Amino acid sequence: MNGDEILTNAQFRGFVFSLMVLGTLAFFLAMSCSCVPNKSCSSREILHQSKSRLSPKDRSLCKKIPVIFDTDIGDDIDDTWALGLLLQSPELDVKLITTEVGDTSAKAKIVAKFLEVAGRTDIPVGIGLPHPDKGKGHNQDEWVRDYKLSAYPGTIYQDGVQALIDTIMNSPEQITVIAVGPLPNIAAALQREPRIAEKAKFVGMHGSVRRGYEGRAEIDKEYNVVTFVKDAQEVFTAGWDMTITPLDTCGIVKLKGAKYKKVLESKNPLARAIIENYRVWAKSQGMERTEVDTASSTLYDTVAIYLAVSTELVNMEKLGIRVTDDGYTIIDNKAKTINCAMEWKDLNAFEDFLVGRLTK
Repeated sequence: MNGDEILTNAQFRGFVFSLMVLGTLAFFLAMSCSCVPNKSCSSREILHQSKSRLSPKDRSLCKKIPVIFDTDIGDDIDDTWALGLLLQSPELDVKLITTEVGDTSAKAKIVAKFLEVAGRTDIPVGIGLPHPDKGKGHNQDEWVRDYKLSAYPGTIYQDGVQALIDTIMNSPEQITVIAVGPLPNIAAALQREPRIAEKAKFVGMHGSVRRGYEGRAEIDKEYNVVTFVKDAQEVFTAGWDMTITPLDTCGIVKLKGAKYKKVLESKNPLARAIIENYRVWAKSQGMERTEVDTASSTLYDTVAIYLAVSTELVNMEKLGIRVTDDGYTIIDNKAKTINCAMEWKDLNAFEDFLVGRLTK
């Protein structure tokens, strides 16, 4: 070995340092890939990953699913629970929230205030199509009585339907539209710009395929469908990939006992906001305080949020689904094929997932 081949101490230290840097980069790349949600990830793995010791910087390396949330919040309380789960799901990148049906401006106040509580005023709020015949206000008016929508630090779109269209059409990635209410906004968006179906996929809480409300053996005209049948028919026949949780799975989700108590007593600001809204909503429904202290109402919409992340805990079936003129969602082999969450593999695990996310 001649003198030119001998490494100096400085060169040796530089070589070792380079190896250490490359090793560190490889480690963080592996960690970032491991948290990307996909079909092979179980819900237990997702729940575990959400509790992992990854720093916020490391989590930012994870690939997220861009979503738009369309909600009739302010009617039933389950939308508020779903909004909490949405914001507590690191797999989802919320691009826009639009309000649906009735006094959509008043409903936008719930969303805006909730986003402020969450520290997520980076999320724009779109005011959906109004329906003056449905009256003014909503069932959670008391929670936002003194809140001014004009005070929201983020962006408010007066035309939520156009904001939805623009968000989808301008996105370099496919958008997942999560809809948990009747579908006037989505149908209007499809009418204005049919191409959104090519650039988005749909996940919704809609229909009753084999079971009805509270798990009964006969199917029902599910509210989100029957309220605006023509709009549901348009959405259910659009060209996008479509996934739904019908009453068969979402209609039996209710927290009680120790699981509900964990949310009820949680110090998490979003969990507290959910319970505050639940109490206001329950009062509007004439419910006793003891009912709010012991169990949730049926949390239909939370399942749609879950399906945007994973389908691990449910049995999925590809079924032709047709929306009838009187508001039923029936199996029809000639109809558009839809991914339907028909049964729970492990409802207890989903409840644990929901409680864990809302109280973390």
